[in-house]
Amino acid sequence: MRLYNPANRHDRAPTWRAEQPEGRWRVYEYDDLIARDKASLDIFWVKDDSLADSDNLPPPGVIAQEIVEDLEAALEQFRLVATDLNGGSNGEEPATAA
Repeated sequence: MRLYNPANRHDRAPTWRAEQPEGRWRVYEYDDLIARDKASLDIFWVKDDSLADSDNLPPPGVIAQEIVEDLEAALEQFRLVATDLNGGSNGEEPATAA
């Protein structure tokens, strides 16, 4: 909160610099903002390490297969939950003796 300085926005101190790219407070000039496509305020400069590096992704077919496997595993988990909720039955009507 000290850097944000809500009491006096003119005394805010930026922490981002080329030498310190991890800084979170950055000053932008009006001309820089208005020059953006549609004057977008979607501004970011802090790298999110959790995002995948798109240059090192596997081929789309491999990604698709991994998604299918994850979905099938999730579906199996839901089937087990449904079985437990149905008192141990598999969710189908019990077979009747003829």
